[in-house]
Amino acid sequence: MLSQFDYVKPLVLNEALAALAKEDNSYVLAGGTDLMIMLRHNAINARHIIDIKGIPELNELRFIENEGLTIGANVVVNALVDSELVKNKYKALHDAASCLASFQLRNRATLVGNICNASPGADLPPALLVYDAVVKIASVDGVREVPLVEFFTGVKKTVLTKNELVLSVFLPDPGDNDASCYLRQTRLKGHDLSTVGVACRLDGKGKVAVAIGAVAPTPLRLKALETAINEKGLSGETILWAADAINEHIKPISDVRSSEAYRRHMASVLLKRCLVTLTGKEV
Repeated sequence: MLSQFDYVKPLVLNEALAALAKEDNSYVLAGGTDLMIMLRHNAINARHIIDIKGIPELNELRFIENEGLTIGANVVVNALVDSELVKNKYKALHDAASCLASFQLRNRATLVGNICNASPGADLPPALLVYDAVVKIASVDGVREVPLVEFFTGVKKTVLTKNELVLSVFLPDPGDNDASCYLRQTRLKGHDLSTVGVACRLDGKGKVAVAIGAVAPTPLRLKALETAINEKGLSGETILWAADAINEHIKPISDVRSSEAYRRHMASVLLKRCLVTLTGKEV
């Protein structure tokens, strides 16, 4: 049985922010794929549900040349899968979106909801991290921007306060000659959660970015590893070295989905596959 709560559906942003500021135990509904499960199992003490799907500016999915891509809070994951621009300019994000859950869930689930849920094994954060994504957050007190690398604070925890709403996620324009990919390992074929997920990016200057999920309390951008790879120069030898060195930068656990040892092994395997895919180097 669902817990009892008040439901409101504001049509303008200021009304939604005012509702969040006014009531304790308020939860935002956009896609609802995680929220409905928590409500059904009484996992949260929800007293107020604020449905933001009727707020037009949160539907924005827009790319501006030399600036970047804005993904509003109401944009569903299948909109990213269907976007040729996302596929061509942000391939890792397209890869991650394509393998998230099932087609039916992607028609409801939103990218913003995926990051706000803050699951360590979520597919979208690693792909967003390699593109230096920035989260735009609003409250009645104003608007602030937080780099996604600083957004996650722990398992199912973020920097959001109780009266704040994520408006959008922004990805800078990667420019020309940029390539990226996302690879994941799961227990089962289909829409199981990721056991390990690795995103890699090779920008137009030949610099590598690496991010990984499901191997720490939060998704990680492995900047120290990136620096070492870029200093060594991309070669088959460097790729093999990086595949081994990644284990110095992660802290996986054993759980129902995988052992720690298997996660470490797959982190190595997936990083190697990503770098080989992007560089064409033989190893």
